[in-house]
Amino acid sequence: MKKTGKILKLFESHVGKNERVECLELRVDENGVLNDKFYAKDRERSVLISSIDSYLLATKNNIEMQYGDLGENIIVDFNPYHFPKKYQFQIGEVIFEISQYCTLCKSLTKIDSKLPKLLKNDRGVFAKVINSGSIHKDSKVIYTER
Repeated sequence: MKKTGKILKLFESHVGKNERVECLELRVDENGVLNDKFYAKDRERSVLISSIDSYLLATKNNIEMQYGDLGENIIVDFNPYHFPKKYQFQIGEVIFEISQYCTLCKSLTKIDSKLPKLLKNDRGVFAKVINSGSIHKDSKVIYTER
């Protein structure tokens, strides 16, 4: 069954800065997010997609975070963590394929020492770009419920 999700936030990491910058549009190609400091570094980790559920889980456990703190490029309003590797979905004209699940990240201890363990399986998914294009904050996500 086809489902529709929504993009809530978009972020880029600019070269020379240690912060995520919120934006209204991301341009992506097979090397990842154009203008992002991780562009063309690792195709299997081109784009990091997180769910609002990760932030809600942190809040529920009394951990305060700002959107973008998980290092993601895209925050969606559904949970993609149960999709299998190689699963494809569409955002606007762009087609993504899940390539990896986020692993435990020690850098999250800067936010809270409990956060890496709490989000071990709920931080996000890495996706590679199959079909290039632009993603806008109001873009719809088309996926098949599994």
